[in-house]
Amino acid sequence: MCLLKTNRLAAHYNDFQALFAVDLHLDAGETVAIIGANGAGKTTLLRSLCGALANAPEQIVFDGEPVGALSAEQVVRRGIAMVPEGRKLFPSLSVEENLQIGGYAGGAGGFWNLAKLYELFPVLGERRRQPATRLSGGQQQMVAIGRALMSNPKVLLCDEISLGLAPAVIRDIYNALPGIRSQGAGVILVEQDISRALSAANRFYCIMEGRVTLSGEPENASRDAIHDAYFGVGA
Repeated sequence: MCLLKTNRLAAHYNDFQALFAVDLHLDAGETVAIIGANGAGKTTLLRSLCGALANAPEQIVFDGEPVGALSAEQVVRRGIAMVPEGRKLFPSLSVEENLQIGGYAGGAGGFWNLAKLYELFPVLGERRRQPATRLSGGQQQMVAIGRALMSNPKVLLCDEISLGLAPAVIRDIYNALPGIRSQGAGVILVEQDISRALSAANRFYCIMEGRVTLSGEPENASRDAIHDAYFGVGA
């Protein structure tokens, strides 16, 4: 079942156009990777999907309804949650308080609550009373993911969740994705690490200069095709 799709999505920052006619879709229970170099338009795409950038209503369709012109608050209440690059935790709040904020932002209850999150990330339960920003980078990333899950989203948007983390920590975070998808949520994963993103994804889209240059299933895309789509033919 298609949860989310874009219809020739265009995005602008004042007079600068960052996305051009982007078409993609996400089904329930799957992970879609968005790959591309710095400045390709990956984060702009996520900002459009989560309501941080306004678009024409019909350019983004979620659960069969046009949502492109909704605010970020309206979008998260509909069921789309964002794990932002850099985590953006509240430094004055504890781990548990940061997680609870996600629950306030979302709509009706669902599978994810504090107990379920502590099962997914046991270290957060052990440190739930500590200030969130005193945790390691990887643990802070778990808090950011948990905060988004507390809204019980149907779609989870993840922006560079492995950035700056040790390989063992990245592995632990990526190992949590199947459990998230098992509850029916779809995941859109933005990563510069091509291998990591493709290993976790059912399908992928490569973006270069605001346009989709390649899409498909990772196992059916050659390294040369991905290279050309990522950097440009002849690069």
